[in-house]
Amino acid sequence: MNSHSPYPSVPPRPDDELIRSCRTYFEIMEKRRSLRFFSDHPVPKAAVEQILMTASTAPSGAHKQPWTFCAVSDHAIKRQIRLAAEEEEYRSYHGRMSAEWLRDLAPLGTDWHKPFLETTPWLIIVFRRIYEFGEGGKKQNNYYVNESVGIACGFLLAAIHQAGLVALTHTPSPMDFLTKVLNRPANEKPYLLIPIGYPAPDATVPDLIRKRSDEVIVWYE
Repeated sequence: MNSHSPYPSVPPRPDDELIRSCRTYFEIMEKRRSLRFFSDHPVPKAAVEQILMTASTAPSGAHKQPWTFCAVSDHAIKRQIRLAAEEEEYRSYHGRMSAEWLRDLAPLGTDWHKPFLETTPWLIIVFRRIYEFGEGGKKQNNYYVNESVGIACGFLLAAIHQAGLVALTHTPSPMDFLTKVLNRPANEKPYLLIPIGYPAPDATVPDLIRKRSDEVIVWYE
């Protein structure tokens, strides 16, 4: 049985200070955008490690921490990933996606070409760990894997933005090619492909409007 440590006492803050702090963080995160135009300016490995360790502070089912973050800067591997991703994306844009889906994507200006997968200094490939190999190779289940990894990815995107970098949640489907390219074990399944780096000098983003509070919050007082 693991021992428990006392949590540091946190005194209540004055309401106006609390609200101001929450507003400040909202204003920081409200500026976060998904980007498809990356600079090739290098990002130090130590910074990427700290970002990933921040993501790894996320809560998880039974504290199993069922994630693996693969950080790729090797150009040859990034090239393999780009070619495989574009192959899957081409099939999606030319038959897999419904007409409605394609209409919804049209304002974003996306297509099957993914040059950013090579331009960006780092690719983070998030894998979800379905189970672990215990003593004698016995399978040990992880719990709430999708939920846990999803929360970790949220922490990851916030940490990237806080660092002054940009990212894209890229989901070529299917993503099994990532398992092969990165030679990952059978208990890991690809979850998300996230290029990170600095924005290109001429980077643009679509003019999007986020939903208002009354569209996403229901109060029960």
